[in-house]
Amino acid sequence: MSDDLTIPSAHMPLSEDGAALRLMDDDDVAVALRPLAAGASVRFGGGPGVSLATAIPTGHKFATRPIAGGALIRKYGQVIGRATGPIAAGEHVHVHNVEGTRGRGDLAEPFDKLRMTRA
Repeated sequence: MSDDLTIPSAHMPLSEDGAALRLMDDDDVAVALRPLAAGASVRFGGGPGVSLATAIPTGHKFATRPIAGGALIRKYGQVIGRATGPIAAGEHVHVHNVEGTRGRGDLAEPFDKLRMTRA
């Protein structure tokens, strides 16, 4: 019996260096699994790398592609919020640039419509 832990990439797509996790290919963000330095490049599945604009703390999100202001943001295949302004690829994605959309009774459009909308 081996002590090595193997995580099938089809179920948990780690970045090539194991530094970040992006569960769905169409997710707009990935999660840092360790502290990531500004300027570091994170690559998923042989695709183009994302150069980090700022340092990303462990457990925090960064944009894997540009996100337009007002666009819905997906993590784990689910909408987690709406960009309050444009977010560049590699930028820290957190409460300073994301507006929550879950459980909001004041939204003008129903959640079912939000789920179907893509920027």
